Amino acid sequence: MQKLMELSLQNGPLCVGLDTDPSYIPEIILSKYSSPSEAVLSYNEEIIKRIVRDKSACCFKVQIAYYEAMGLKGMEVYAKTLKAVRESGLICISDIKRGDIAATAGAYAKAHFTGDFETDIITINPYMGFDTLQPFTEYCKNGKGIFVLLRTSNPGMKDIENLDLKDGKNVLSKVGAELNRINEEFKNLYPEQRCSPVGAVVGCTEAENAKALREEYPEIYFLIPGYGAQGGGSLLAATLFSKKTGGTVNSSRGILCAWKKDEECQKKLCDGTLQMEDIAEAAAKAAVDSKEDLLNGAKNL
Repeated sequence: MQKLMELSLQNGPLCVGLDTDPSYIPEIILSKYSSPSEAVLSYNEEIIKRIVRDKSACCFKVQIAYYEAMGLKGMEVYAKTLKAVRESGLICISDIKRGDIAATAGAYAKAHFTGDFETDIITINPYMGFDTLQPFTEYCKNGKGIFVLLRTSNPGMKDIENLDLKDGKNVLSKVGAELNRINEEFKNLYPEQRCSPVGAVVGCTEAENAKALREEYPEIYFLIPGYGAQGGGSLLAATLFSKKTGGTVNSSRGILCAWKKDEECQKKLCDGTLQMEDIAEAAAKAAVDSKEDLLNGAKNL
């Protein structure tokens, strides 16, 4: 998490989401590969190379569901994508949202912090209880990190996260208080670190209380979904990433599907000459544009 924070200051706050569904790749390109999963891997690798070249992002977020949907070959592509990201020198966030108890949680932690699916940081769902976090925080003592769901970017988050409790607080604040407690423990263990390995997922689709959330959790690094395709703007995102410890802002479809709005790609699509390199360049350009948009949002606060 410390390295991610440093990279976000160097390369900007953008996190590129490799939530790569085969449907995001034009049929004219898909048909050149032996399977959709092979095309997805190629697209991911081409994007990773260009993001590193342009220094337009600090990390990649890989949503496991899209790879699970492709079966065994998809999970092989998932593992190879994680490896490619980690070898790139940028941080790899695996969006797995696991949350279970006791030995099961330990098995999940082992599965995603070691072996074929090893990654740097994973997302965690705390709603089976705070004891579910402990197996994951043990790995945080050895260089890994977690992002715990705090305020998500979907409209239905209000159904649970905003529920009032008997003590006058809400569910969100209960989770946040636990994250602050855990962070205090890590602060005592590693006083030289500017931020804890335990971060929080805080969406940028709800303007209400955004500033208050940043103030409430000054030492927690944020993973910020909702920017771009989900409607979150750069100014709201900047409220969350440009103050205190900071954060990284995810964009997935806006980058992966940028070729659909690219004039040169559309021209080549019409004349039958569109190549993988073309859509990867469109994605790279979208990443650069997103980085600039987010930085401008911070300047306009």
